[in-house]
Amino acid sequence: MPLNYTAALVTIAAPNFDLLVDFYKALLTQAPTVYTANVYAEFQLRGIKLGIYRPKAHDELSPQPSALSPSISLCLEVVNLEAAIAYLTELGYPPPGEILTASHGREIYAYDPDGNRLILHQGFK
Repeated sequence: MPLNYTAALVTIAAPNFDLLVDFYKALLTQAPTVYTANVYAEFQLRGIKLGIYRPKAHDELSPQPSALSPSISLCLEVVNLEAAIAYLTELGYPPPGEILTASHGREIYAYDPDGNRLILHQGFK
């Protein structure tokens, strides 16, 4: 029997909950659609929901990957990569390195305040 799912949700554990919620509010230029102070925030993006939650004490004790090897990458397809880089830099988070060319377009890697990787991608025209 195939998996019959109705939606997809990506969540990020955020020990620095308020900092990460504020970062994504600024980056995505929207308020969370669901919000419980100091516990959970959810953003509705095109085609997917992004949830940010404060891990419970027992979750924080489990081994976490380091910022050098993030466990998730949030990929955001943008209309204009240079404008997206400028906006990210304006927020105080300049992307490291140069624009890379991949088989599917141009992209840069950046990181949110907790070290989760963001990939800003612009497809070829």
